[in-house]
Amino acid sequence: MELRLSGRTAVVTGASRGIGLATTRTLIEEGVRVVGAARTVTAELKDSGAIAVSADLSTPDGAQRFIERALSELEGIDLLVNNVGGGDSYAAGGFLSVDDATWKRAFDVNFYSAVWASKAALPSLVERKGAIINVSSVVAHAPSAGTMDYAVPKAALTAWSKALAEEFGPQGVRVNTISPGPVRTAFWDVMAGAYGSDPAELLSQLPAMAGMLTGKVIEPEEVATLIAFLASDHARSIVGADQLIDAGAIKTL
Repeated sequence: MELRLSGRTAVVTGASRGIGLATTRTLIEEGVRVVGAARTVTAELKDSGAIAVSADLSTPDGAQRFIERALSELEGIDLLVNNVGGGDSYAAGGFLSVDDATWKRAFDVNFYSAVWASKAALPSLVERKGAIINVSSVVAHAPSAGTMDYAVPKAALTAWSKALAEEFGPQGVRVNTISPGPVRTAFWDVMAGAYGSDPAELLSQLPAMAGMLTGKVIEPEEVATLIAFLASDHARSIVGADQLIDAGAIKTL
């Protein structure tokens, strides 16, 4: 299928690795000019062909400055992929182990970063009839005690995306969310450390633990392909949706 994305512009956050890096590479292969943001610009991001920008999107000023830089580089934004997320601490010890600073950091990275970046980019997106794709998570649908400080901001991101779609859809901006299941990323190194397990062993056990019907962990490139499709005109009637890509892990309607 020809996605006809050539000549368009995109901003991808959290672009240095995992889903963000795979998305950056996929969009560039489709002829999209991409500005990729990361706190630490990796060699892989530099070599991707994107305009790599070091940015901390967990603050309003950082997000605003980054979008201003992207606008100056691209002269307009057709697509904003709010992918940055994760964190350095998860609620392995339960609710009482999560202090206020951890909650604030979790919301700043996983929710407010998308709010701030979208707010800065929306004037250009409205002008160009563009799209926003927010990367949420299946844990927004199935939160657990051990990941609550990640799941709750992601649930907020999914809900906010639907509200944003209602407001800006009539203005020509399509807003959608993608909720991946377990993807082969560095996230699982953090999780393994939090629970004192080996990352490779945890990844091998994930499909069974998560009820994934394929028996395989999802690859970042699979998510990137879905993002590219949603960015294309083939998906012009997909607005305000939350697209699961979880190998059947979520069984509820």
